[in-house]
Amino acid sequence: MAGALEALSGDLDREQELGVLLQRVCEQVVRAVPDAELAGVMMSRRGAPETVAVTDKQVHDSDNAQYQAGEGPCLHAMTTGALVRSDAEEARDRWPAFVRALDEAHVGSFLSAPLVIDNQFSGALNLFGLRAHGFRELEARILEIYSIAMETALRSAWRYRQAQTTIAQLEQALTSRAVIDQAKGILMAARGLTADEAFQELVEQSQRENVKLRDFVGVFVAKVVRK
Repeated sequence: MAGALEALSGDLDREQELGVLLQRVCEQVVRAVPDAELAGVMMSRRGAPETVAVTDKQVHDSDNAQYQAGEGPCLHAMTTGALVRSDAEEARDRWPAFVRALDEAHVGSFLSAPLVIDNQFSGALNLFGLRAHGFRELEARILEIYSIAMETALRSAWRYRQAQTTIAQLEQALTSRAVIDQAKGILMAARGLTADEAFQELVEQSQRENVKLRDFVGVFVAKVVRK
């Protein structure tokens, strides 16, 4: 467990893509939890679940069976926020439509922990065993600890990256505003327009040429400077 969490911390420092991080999580958690042979992450954005990381095609088969049936251990963990531990026999009683849809995927045990990154991203970290051992209570507690630590780390990393994006957008907006002010000043001096009239002229010209205002004024100012 300590090694898996240390590896997750290192991945957070190096990787930028959420999908890559979740794939690494799957690869690490099967080494951290005894009897876990397959792993996957199911995420829901605005109510639509999808499989975003897996260690094996069988995970896709299991998830697709849950999507088809509208029920199953991973969907249950994701929608209820409760940890789910089940063997094949219990799954047959709790989610019969899922087990029927599962068909040839030889999965005998299920262990799922809910994940919440922010108000847009929620899901479940899912482990599968090929034998009907059902996972033990100890393994459920290990996954719970790992998923909480992972959730906290991903949430912090996601917020940090969102903040970086916001800062970049603000910097771009300030740069665009400065160029727009330059273009307005050029028109005001050349044609005796007011600030509002100059801005309206720039907007109308950008619309006629079907170009975004910031791109149009950049070209406009560059042409004037070259002259």
